Amino acid sequence: MTTAAPRIRVQRRPVHGVLLLDKPLGLSSNQALQKAKWLLRAEKAGHTGTLDPMASGVLPLCFGAATKFSALQLDAPKRYEAVALLGVTTTTGDAEGQVLSRGAVDPGVLAPERLAALARRFTGRIQQVPPMHSALKRDGKALYEYAREGVEVERAPREIEIFELKMAPAPASEAQTAIKIEVLCSKGTYIRTLAEDIGRQLGCGAHLVALRRIETGGIGLERCVTLPAFEALPEAERLARLLPVDTLLAGHERITLEAAEAGRFLSGLRRRGPWPELAAVAVYGEQPAALLGLGHVRAGELVPDRLLSPIEIQQILQEEALSS
Repeated sequence: MTTAAPRIRVQRRPVHGVLLLDKPLGLSSNQALQKAKWLLRAEKAGHTGTLDPMASGVLPLCFGAATKFSALQLDAPKRYEAVALLGVTTTTGDAEGQVLSRGAVDPGVLAPERLAALARRFTGRIQQVPPMHSALKRDGKALYEYAREGVEVERAPREIEIFELKMAPAPASEAQTAIKIEVLCSKGTYIRTLAEDIGRQLGCGAHLVALRRIETGGIGLERCVTLPAFEALPEAERLARLLPVDTLLAGHERITLEAAEAGRFLSGLRRRGPWPELAAVAVYGEQPAALLGLGHVRAGELVPDRLLSPIEIQQILQEEALSS
C-alpha cells in the first residue's frame, strides 16, 4: 500500500502591489488570481473584474493593500478585440453554447459602408439586455444557474455606453463569414450580447468566437506579463514585477500632508486646507513619503474614504527599502 506524499504548506507573507496579468484562455479570473497568489505566497489578493475563461487579456491583480482600490478598475472603461461568426446563433451567445440556428449570410453585410453605418448605430448610450449566461443575480441566484436549469428569466434592459466601435471583415473559412470588432465600452457591457445584437441587425444572427481585453482604465497589454512567463521567474524577480499600490490611482489628484496632519488623517479625522472641491484624491504623507489612502474634498475639508493601515504602510516602506 502506497501513501500519498504529504502536501507542502505554503508559507504566506504580506505582499503589496499590482500585477498586470495577460490572462490566458481556459482559466477563470479567480483561477488566474489564485495561481499568481500561490506563486507570490501572498496573504491577500483580489482581481479587478471578471474575464470569462474563453476571454484573454488585461487583468490587473491586486495584492495586500492594493485590494482596497480594486473596485476602481470595475468602473473603468474597457477596450476589447473580438471576432463574431455570422450566420450561427448559440444558447450562450458564444462558442461554448449549443447551436440554435444556422442561416445564409449575404456577402453584402461585409460592405464597409454597411459596417460603418451599423457601428454608428451602436455607438453612444444604448440599451442592452443582460444575457442569461451571466453572473447577475435574481432572488439571490445567478442567472447562469437558471439557464442551466432551462429557465428563462425576464431581464430588464440596462443602459451602457459604447465610446468607440469599429468593425471589419475577419478571416474565415469558405463556408463561414466573420467580422472583427474593436470596442471601447463602459462597465457592464456584455460583448457577446453586442455581437448577438449586431448579428440580429445584419439579419443573419451571430455569436462570439474570440474575445481579448486589450485595455482597462488606460492599462494596456504592453505592460502585462503572461502567467507562464511570470511562473518561470525566480521568486525575487516575481516580486520585482509587482507595480506600486497606487498604480490604480493614476487618474487621482494628489494631496500631500505633513507628518502631524498625515497622522490625524490616517486615524480617520477630516483635515482643513486650501483645496478645491475634488471627488477623489490620493493622499500621501510627506515624511516618510507614503500613500495613506483615498479621500475627497468638500467645502475645504479633506474627508478620508479608504485608508491603509499603519502596518500596511510600514510593510510597503520596508518592501521599497529592500528593492532600492
